[in-house]
Amino acid sequence: MREYRIKKGHNADIEALVSKHFGTEGDISKGMKFEVEGIGKIDMKHEKNSLFIDIEPPKKICGDYSIIKKWNTFLFEATGKNTKERKKEFGKIKK
Repeated sequence: MREYRIKKGHNADIEALVSKHFGTEGDISKGMKFEVEGIGKIDMKHEKNSLFIDIEPPKKICGDYSIIKKWNTFLFEATGKNTKERKKEFGKIKK
């Protein structure tokens, strides 16, 4: 499970973003489970200033790479951090 920290002062309606990008409804604070073609099964939960996401890859690999752009756009709108900022943050996490 990965933790995506939300940028300070960024207040996005994550449930609305999930609905907009993936067409799924639910309560993000209790946890949402849904499946997206090309990404797999997604388990997502919002707690305080973090978004916790667990992904189980699909059995069949999809050749449509536009889903990666869609996923990165969702993460940017949800966390307020672009790909470069998220990568830098993951580099700081101690294992």
